[in-house]
Amino acid sequence: MIGCPKTLGDVMKPVCTWPAPVNLSGDHVKLAPLSLDHAVDLKRACAEVSGLWYTSIPTPDGMEAEIKRRLSLTDMQPFTVMTPDGTPVGMTTFMNIDATHRRVEIGSTWYAKSVQRSGLNTEAKLLLLTHAFEVLNSIAVEFRTHFMNQQSRAAIARLGAKQDGILRNHMISPDGSMRDTVCFSIIAGEWPAVKMNLRHKLERFA
Repeated sequence: MIGCPKTLGDVMKPVCTWPAPVNLSGDHVKLAPLSLDHAVDLKRACAEVSGLWYTSIPTPDGMEAEIKRRLSLTDMQPFTVMTPDGTPVGMTTFMNIDATHRRVEIGSTWYAKSVQRSGLNTEAKLLLLTHAFEVLNSIAVEFRTHFMNQQSRAAIARLGAKQDGILRNHMISPDGSMRDTVCFSIIAGEWPAVKMNLRHKLERFA
């Protein structure tokens, strides 16, 4: 890892590890560094989720392996998503980390059905984006999803992210089908408006 610059023009003064493990918390959610200690609760959480063919959600039997996989990747900073009382209910990550150009992707996210359509996801995205732009000084945060995942595409757009394009035949899915990937991003100059939008959305869960 390398130090992160203090400002866009201050590239020679490292002030932090990019990114360092961190705990983030709000009124609706806690984000903690992923750990095998969370496996039992995460197995219970993923058992609630009905996976669709175009999504990849860990199975209870494969949970430990998935945790180990995420922890082994050098370009990923994985989090356990928790309710305010500390119960693990899902996963999310900073991934495809590009320290040189200060870009990250937020992805590989899933939540237990019991916390979907609550303030948890909105606040989780607010916490991650705030950390990315205001602490890590990122110049852009990316989101990617399967072309066929209309629910995910709509949710990303509601955050205020803009569609950059579609990578055709981008990946081979586990079932052998070809995945077209839709790419979105939020750039640093857009962050103040996106932040205001997310805070406004959270008001209805107060």
